[in-house]
Amino acid sequence: MSYVEVEYPREKGAFYAMLRRQLDLYLAGEANMTARLANASAVLAQAFPDANWVGFYLVDGDSLTVGPFQGKPAVSRIGYGKGVCGTAWREEKAQVVAEVACFAGHIACDCNTHSEIVVPLWRDGAIWGVLDMDSVLPGHFTEADREGLEEAVKLL
Repeated sequence: MSYVEVEYPREKGAFYAMLRRQLDLYLAGEANMTARLANASAVLAQAFPDANWVGFYLVDGDSLTVGPFQGKPAVSRIGYGKGVCGTAWREEKAQVVAEVACFAGHIACDCNTHSEIVVPLWRDGAIWGVLDMDSVLPGHFTEADREGLEEAVKLL
């Protein structure tokens, strides 16, 4: 199967409906989680052209370990409750940060990043990882994005 370029609609409901269809297409029939996360990060990076990092951190004991991603090299491990990712894990809820410079304890990987969204990944009542997305634009991610991404990651 080859990737098909799509033009995502601007309206959030239609955007996330198309995103879920794209994810479903590239995840269907694949049981290997590394392959699933790699394709999901690629689909998400295409859908969010203003994102400069899109990927996953996976629970590994008392820290999150970097998983498949699209973007510049990243911090390999993030402690429980540390940074935006660790905070999402500790608080068990998505984090939408309009300006990372204002987030106490933000872990900077790319000085061009201004906004970030982190969405926990749930399985059997426990968090097994997080989706992390950074953008070069301040205030890029919204509550509508949080809601849409929370639904989209259920496909994983």
